[in-house]
Amino acid sequence: MIFPICGFDAKNAVLCPQCEAKVETGELTKADVEASITLAKIAKSNKEIENFSLYSCREFQGNFIIALAKNDIMKIRQSRTLYRLIQDQFKEKIWLVEADETDKKFIEDLFFPTKILAINAVWSGGIQKTKAVVSGKWTIKFPIDTKKVIEIVKNARNLDIEIVFEDK
Repeated sequence: MIFPICGFDAKNAVLCPQCEAKVETGELTKADVEASITLAKIAKSNKEIENFSLYSCREFQGNFIIALAKNDIMKIRQSRTLYRLIQDQFKEKIWLVEADETDKKFIEDLFFPTKILAINAVWSGGIQKTKAVVSGKWTIKFPIDTKKVIEIVKNARNLDIEIVFEDK
């Protein structure tokens, strides 16, 4: 498995001086360390995630935004068992996103499996506003907390986003 921290550190849950210096300088976050250690622990008992590549992890108000390789995300999304196994190891909700993706793809990943019909960027008074049009109609049973998505997009990408549904 590939981690933002040393593989040895992830497997042993102890940081070497180099990794600790990266955390102190802000090159790595505490969430990067926590996610690396957690995924290394899962990989010991689950061969399916042994070859995953974790690029980064960010935490916002208990939500973990985990950036993985595209193929790794597909494996997790195709297996509810694997998703639950990973989700159960984190304190709060995990959000899977592709590493180094565009703002549009980032937003689409946060809404998975819901379909996004359009994402538009509008400039108003020198400020960019982003509008995401979600397929269907909002109900109380809608599986994604749109308020959390707005917070995550604001914190992770510094975008002001408005979420509207196709059917009102």
